[in-house]
Amino acid sequence: MNSLTSLNVGDSLTLMQYRVKRSDLIRYAGASLDFNPIHYSDRIATSVGLPGVIAHGMHTMGAVARVVTDHLPASAFVSSYSTKFSNPVIVPDDDSGALVSVIATVSAKEKDSMFFSIEVTCGNQKILSQTKLTVIFK
Repeated sequence: MNSLTSLNVGDSLTLMQYRVKRSDLIRYAGASLDFNPIHYSDRIATSVGLPGVIAHGMHTMGAVARVVTDHLPASAFVSSYSTKFSNPVIVPDDDSGALVSVIATVSAKEKDSMFFSIEVTCGNQKILSQTKLTVIFK
């Protein structure tokens, strides 16, 4: 749908999918100054019990919000956004990376605001849970 305001409770935005590659993690580490080796070294990641290199949680959270923010008109803004991290995004050392799937559904609607519930998966695992985003229309 072209306009968020035309959505009703229960409507979903188009499924968004994006890939996370190791090169994305390097760029994010530089931007965030989070150089924790679990985000680039399989050796370190597995030594602390992880299955491999994982994406930064805030990288995941920021990318996921795009499912809604890519549709915002200039007069709207996100007033709240929250989530719980359920499982990490494991990023393989290959050219494909990890495929993340995101769907946002309108959970409530008021005169000047819209509330979204967002489902996020990677493979067959839910990576974020209880993900909620609120948009205010000016």
